[in-house]
Amino acid sequence: MARQSYLFTSESVSEGHPDKVCDRISDEVVDAFFREGLAEGLDPWSIRAACETLATTNRVVIAGECRGPGSLTVARIEDITRTAIRDIGYEQAGFHWANCNIEVLLHAQSADIAQGVDAKQPTNQEEGAGDQGIMFGYACRETPELMPAPIYYAHKILEDLARARKTKSGDAAKLGPDSKSQVTVRYEDGKPVGVTQIVVSHQHLVENLTSGDVRDIVEPYVRQALPDGWITRDTVWHINPTGKFFIGGPDGDTGLTGRKIIVDTYGGAAPHGGGAFSGKDPTKVDRSAAYAARYLAKNIIAAGLADRCTIQLSYAIGVAKPLSIYVDTHGTGKADESAIEAAVDKVMDLTPRGIRETLDLNRPIYARTSAYGHFGRKPDNDGGFSWEKLDLADAMQKAM
Repeated sequence: MARQSYLFTSESVSEGHPDKVCDRISDEVVDAFFREGLAEGLDPWSIRAACETLATTNRVVIAGECRGPGSLTVARIEDITRTAIRDIGYEQAGFHWANCNIEVLLHAQSADIAQGVDAKQPTNQEEGAGDQGIMFGYACRETPELMPAPIYYAHKILEDLARARKTKSGDAAKLGPDSKSQVTVRYEDGKPVGVTQIVVSHQHLVENLTSGDVRDIVEPYVRQALPDGWITRDTVWHINPTGKFFIGGPDGDTGLTGRKIIVDTYGGAAPHGGGAFSGKDPTKVDRSAAYAARYLAKNIIAAGLADRCTIQLSYAIGVAKPLSIYVDTHGTGKADESAIEAAVDKVMDLTPRGIRETLDLNRPIYARTSAYGHFGRKPDNDGGFSWEKLDLADAMQKAM
């Protein structure tokens, strides 16, 4: 019997966190390969990008393997990187978009990896997965977006603050790009009902601001982000608990792509297979299969088959079909889990090509995922966040 009354905590980090700066740059490179490859008339199925970024004091190093448009030169990638850093908001002495040193070390994809992933010609045999691994998807009824409440609201606090900061008006203009949040949610009878602890650590651009000054700036946005009644007189606030937070971003702490995978997914409320998302084209099932698993879990909830659902998929490099499909409805299922697993296999082609076709992933839609979570977002008109659609619920019901 699952516990019904407990506390659960999740954290988020902003787009200006050093690791998120790197995720953004890596995903901008993936987008550039698709955008410029499509503009050149390349077959989008042939494009490959695996990009890792390191950022420290006024230095960015971009490395990885790729295959795509010849127009994407080192100079072009440097320009894309500077534009991303400027959009995030870094114009400080230790990390400035205009004068940081950028080193690009991308090279051609390994032929040994490519032979396992590319479709075999002339027989058009199905392409295999880009690597072995396990991927998880999760959905629940705690929020309208079918996300766990702690991570959903931790993200929302920082999104609202970033939006205010970028307007450059009012006291929010005193805030810098680097920030973190953490929300401890109280559950009663299995449902989120309030917040017991709130943590916000936010960089400030005015050096002499105190923790109290920063709280005065951020508190209205925190209250705005959380549901009415969740903050009470007993809620404990920790705003810049160490005091001064003037030096931030990659100047204060080195960043790397792929170090915030729990922030990117479900805030610890569901398992994670271990693979990062950012910087990877959708042949990498670390990314695309995790998106597919979220899509399926969300549509299982929408179909009324459960109130909470975890899905695991597993793959082997060079093998097209998943090795296993596992569904856990955590005691909330309205149908047998083995029957739901069988239905999942019927309603969606879970080969790497099938996932990319169903979710239309061969397009430049990835930079927008690099901060504030890959899940719980609204689908965009241009195909972004397609894995958040609820268009599979009817098919799930029929398959059952």
